[in-house]
Amino acid sequence: MKESSTMYWTGLSPDKAREALVNKDKSMKDKRMTLKQAVSQFIKDGDNVGIGGFVNIRQPIAITHEMIRHGFKDLTLSWQSAGMAPDYLAGAMMLDESHFSIKRIELAYWAHEAFGLSPMFRYLVERGMVEIEDWSNYNMSARFKAGAMGLPFIPSRGPLGGDITRTSRTKVIDCPFTGRPIALLPASNPDVAIIHVQAADMYGNCIIRGTDCTCAEIAMASAHTIVTCEQLVSHELTVSNPKDVVIPFLAVDAIVEVPFGSYPGACRRHYYFDGEHIKQFHNAAEAMRRCDSPELLQAYYDENIFGVEEFGQFISKFSFNNLMASQAAESSNCERLA
Repeated sequence: MKESSTMYWTGLSPDKAREALVNKDKSMKDKRMTLKQAVSQFIKDGDNVGIGGFVNIRQPIAITHEMIRHGFKDLTLSWQSAGMAPDYLAGAMMLDESHFSIKRIELAYWAHEAFGLSPMFRYLVERGMVEIEDWSNYNMSARFKAGAMGLPFIPSRGPLGGDITRTSRTKVIDCPFTGRPIALLPASNPDVAIIHVQAADMYGNCIIRGTDCTCAEIAMASAHTIVTCEQLVSHELTVSNPKDVVIPFLAVDAIVEVPFGSYPGACRRHYYFDGEHIKQFHNAAEAMRRCDSPELLQAYYDENIFGVEEFGQFISKFSFNNLMASQAAESSNCERLA
């Protein structure tokens, strides 16, 4: 099938995505591996990486730490709304673009409700270091939905109400049924998705509690999916209530058990975010953004990412009392929402 030359596809084209899905090994096999193995096997330079979670909720922090240690060039990052995961990746680029670099970002929102706009985002954009394609939350969610459905585009009225048509690859046509304008959003098919969930079995069936955050669509739209989970549970438990399985095994290529894998962000039913640590991290990036002083940010990365071999060593740097406080805060939230 001939690929269209009229659209700039920043991940897989729809035809390539369908080909990848057809050829993908969909057998139920043991997909457990280490983060080093998963990142090395499934991510490569120039990939479009789809990021799951939402702002500070279930951000795949452990995976981003391993990506930084590995080092990648010219990545495209795609997400709906995110904070800490792209913060870590962008911070690595701020410090050493020859080791880790981002070429393009397709997003709706990059900030933290409690802490404001990401200083890493501001640094990269103010200096013209990355391409930006601006969407809304619904638009990005719809793009992943189109990718998951195997469609090249999805119709929407959303972009017609603002400036999205000027900041994106949206196409506006006359609807063949009503004659009125309708916007067509190009599908998003990342090369690889990185996602954190509450629980999964060794085959990759994933259980998500709380907001789904379009994670199922991102996983199904991507050629490969790396998942970290708080708990690795038995297959018998995951299938005991099939409705709990939000991401099916056939969409997942690697599963890694990483307790606190979203920390210092939050994970529903497990822990609340660590505001003091996030402020410390952001203050270090802000010092570099405002004053071109990389010392604090470099020290943070040297201690917390490059200075450890795996994510558990990063978590061990937090005091027991802090971790227990984060768990207690989330338990309190769950009780109020129950």
